[in-house]
Amino acid sequence: MRKSSMHTSETVTKGIRVAVKTQFSHAEPKRNQWFFTYTVRIVNEGSEPVQLISRHWIITDGSNEVEEVKGPGVVGNQPVLAPGQAFEYTSGCPLRTPFGSMRGSYQMATSDGTTFDAEIAEFALSEPYTVH
Repeated sequence: MRKSSMHTSETVTKGIRVAVKTQFSHAEPKRNQWFFTYTVRIVNEGSEPVQLISRHWIITDGSNEVEEVKGPGVVGNQPVLAPGQAFEYTSGCPLRTPFGSMRGSYQMATSDGTTFDAEIAEFALSEPYTVH
């Protein structure tokens, strides 16, 4: 049985808490591919509804190669969160190395159309027993 390699991050921006848990999924070393899953929980701790409009990820592999991913919503959703509500989803990330990191932001909009970026704190992606 393989040892789990779970990492976490958590941050709050303007009342929006973003917590991430990651886990190593599997590897295909002959193809230089390592796969990781991450689960994100977004909680509106503020006093007004917000909608997640878009995402911006900055993915860095163990060779310091950086890839940026931008797009609307998350996993096909642009959830509206009332105060106290949460939205959780799981997605994945392939890397060309057995370790790396991710960080980024979600663009959020309030009911009056004001937008702001909710930070996603950096978190590690690491195959178990990898030394780096």
